[in-house]
This record gives sequence, C-alpha cells and structure tokens, in this order.
Amino acid sequence: MERITSRTNPLCTHFRKLASSKAYREETGEFLCDSPKLLREAAVWGAAVRTVLHTEEADVSRAPAGCRLVQVSESVMKAVSPMETPQGVVFSCALPRWDAPQALEPGRYLLLDGVQDPGNVGTMLRTADAFGWTVFLLPGCADLCNPKTVRAAMGVHFRSAVYRDTLDHAAALVKAAGLPLYAAALAEDTMDLRQADLRRCAVMIGSEGRGVSQAALALCDRTVKIPMSKTCESLNAAAAAAVVLWEGARND
Repeated sequence: MERITSRTNPLCTHFRKLASSKAYREETGEFLCDSPKLLREAAVWGAAVRTVLHTEEADVSRAPAGCRLVQVSESVMKAVSPMETPQGVVFSCALPRWDAPQALEPGRYLLLDGVQDPGNVGTMLRTADAFGWTVFLLPGCADLCNPKTVRAAMGVHFRSAVYRDTLDHAAALVKAAGLPLYAAALAEDTMDLRQADLRRCAVMIGSEGRGVSQAALALCDRTVKIPMSKTCESLNAAAAAAVVLWEGARND
C-alpha cells in the first residue's frame, strides 16, 4: 500500500492542479472526482480510473481493478480535495471524448447556450439523464470537468453521452435530423411549453444572466415559455431546464 503524508508530494500537486485548471486537465488528459459514491459509479460504468487517494477509514473496496491506490493522511486529503468537507476519497479519471456525432438519432436534445455556473450545468446533466435527454454544451458553458460540475452531475460523466459543439454545427445536426429547435425565451410568438410537441425535439436553454443569445435565437424555429405566476419574473436556469425536461418526458 502506497502512503503519502506530505502535502508537497508531486501527486498531491497534480491533484490540486486537476481541480483548479481546465488547461492542466486538457494537457494531462485527466479530470478529478471527489467522494466514495462517485468512485462506485465509476466502477459500475467502467470509467478509466487512474489514481485513487483515500484516507485510512475510507472504503475503496469497490475501486476498479488496476487503478493506483494511495492512502493519505487527513491533512493531505484536506489539501487535495476541492470540497470544503472532504469525504475521504478523491480520484483521477481519463477525460472522455465529447465530440459531436456525425448525425442525430430521433430523440430529445438539450442545448446549453453559455450556461456559466458549473453547479447549474452539472444539475442539468443529471436531470437530462433522469428523463432521457442528450445534452450539448455550446461555447461559453462551464467546463464539463470542473469539480463542481462533476459533483453536481452525480456520475453522468461515466454513463451518458454528453457533447461539446459549436452553435452552428449543433443547430445543423438538429435540422438534418428533422427535429424542431425550440428556445426557452420570450418573443412575440412565444408558445406555452405545454402546447409544444416535445416527443422528438431540441430545446435551447440560455445563460443565467442574459438567456438565450441572439445568435442562437436566430437559428431556432420557435420560442417557448414556462407558465408561471405573474409575481415570478424568471426561474433559475437549472430549474427551468428541469421543467422543460419533465414536460418532454410527460409527452410520452
């Protein structure tokens, strides 16, 4: 059993940089995950786990075969974990490929346009997975492998296809598949979400501050709105996405 007690150990430095730097994640081809639950998810779905750091009390019995196991002190765990209260396990995984497919199958797709909050992105990934939607991240979104995104997604990185794409290419894929492209936004001809055909479609959700960009709106067929009380101006981006995703699943 390997053991590390020094916070200046090169492996600890490597893990801290994985947590803090997107450029370093892309350079090394790894990203960081945190918690025993995520480790179990990674093992179940066959993720390429490379190195696991764990405290003496942590249960790593279900770590994937072949990964490197390193026991660390509590102080080292606090130094390398991005969580305020570490759960005793952090590990590195190989970065998945996020390349968009050549064509889309008939289905439901959620396109995120400049959603910058990693917690919101992770929550949307988790909700889309629950209701059977596939997610495209367009430019301006939070990094898929930001530790906050990974934590909020609760294992989606290991079990579901997620794509990164340009706005124009993603819209072209949707159109080529014969799917309507809706935007959750207000316009003169905005349709009540309950009236939209969400059985096979793509829906665009915009950023927390400005909503769907004008460039994205220009590519959409129709805008849709979530019916709300007159006293409520808007919903959090992740909450709005959850309503859209549920309404789509309810259309089945």
